[in-house]
Amino acid sequence: MTTETSIAAREKEIASGQSAGHSRPVEPAPAAQRLFSLDAFRGWTMFWIVGGTALVAGLQKLDPNPVINGIVYELNHTDWQGLRFYDLIWPSFMLMTGMSLPFSYAKRSLTQTHRQIFMRVLRRFLVLFLLGSLRESIHFNHPYLVELSSALQPIAIAYLAAFLLVRKSWRFQAAVGASLLVFYALLLAFVPAPGVAAGSYGKDANLVLWVDLQTLGRVLPEHWGTVICTIPTISTTILGMLMGELLMSARSASSKMKIIGLVGISGVALGWALNPVIPIVMKLWTTSYGLASAGWACLMFLCFYWLIDVRGSRKWAFPFVVFGMNAVAIYMSESLIPWSKTVAIFTTPLAGTLGSFTALFQAIAVLAVEWVVLYWMYKRKIFLTA
Repeated sequence: MTTETSIAAREKEIASGQSAGHSRPVEPAPAAQRLFSLDAFRGWTMFWIVGGTALVAGLQKLDPNPVINGIVYELNHTDWQGLRFYDLIWPSFMLMTGMSLPFSYAKRSLTQTHRQIFMRVLRRFLVLFLLGSLRESIHFNHPYLVELSSALQPIAIAYLAAFLLVRKSWRFQAAVGASLLVFYALLLAFVPAPGVAAGSYGKDANLVLWVDLQTLGRVLPEHWGTVICTIPTISTTILGMLMGELLMSARSASSKMKIIGLVGISGVALGWALNPVIPIVMKLWTTSYGLASAGWACLMFLCFYWLIDVRGSRKWAFPFVVFGMNAVAIYMSESLIPWSKTVAIFTTPLAGTLGSFTALFQAIAVLAVEWVVLYWMYKRKIFLTA
């Protein structure tokens, strides 16, 4: 079969909603478009990692007040049990990874076979995994091939796992996602380990850290869990895939918003309802945390979707889109390029003149330099998506 013939056949299949291997219709129009709100949400989330937090900290030094102090509090991870805004950043990326999958799959399936797409996904998995290894090796000044506390490696694993379900029905996908959360909850609740009682969620004694010690031979600072914590992250990515499929469907925008909102509220409510039994602990990615954080991520995305894709208000979001379309590049550059130290060479001499404004000026300068570099890449269509 010629390439032209195969493309024509694929377009006909999608138009009829009966593409091979799919148990539900796939809408061609949205698949051919890039979801602007998703890029903006990704960029807004990345903004807090690469400079937004420093920006608010600079404001705090300039004028400490209850409002700014409260925001700064939310821009730091919870020490152990609880949930702050900064604890939602990683789950948001897991959700967005899943959301983008149906769009990219539908677009690529116009010209590629499932096997060809799978090989590309496999390459992307390997690149993301190795980038995560490189980032953490630089951070800890020691070579680490497996470092699942880095967002890149769990994202790579969850991305590959979600892709294996991309042609399954939404009911099957949802069942797998829910089953992983239930399985992980039961694992922590009923499986003991030497020196660790079943159902222990203590900072110094829990199954997650014991597994890390047995497999990796170490416990990370602040007792971040790694190995088995990857299991529930897949559920958040599967949820994102379901949201992406919803956005591609022929439902009205109002219907899509209601479903996303309902899922988000349900996740937050169920997560907090479980908190007395299964505490919300990000560093263990407990099931309650997985539900609550995914719920909040859905609600945050809903705001972007409503403002940008429903109401058509896009101009304000463009600065975030520039960050979002090269999220991997800016995330990795934080390890490879000392942005703050480089900019400080030029801002530090001004400290005597700027006084308490120095920290804020430094944060603004770093963000400006990063954004200009990414804008240069954006204008030249250079997108490092691994």
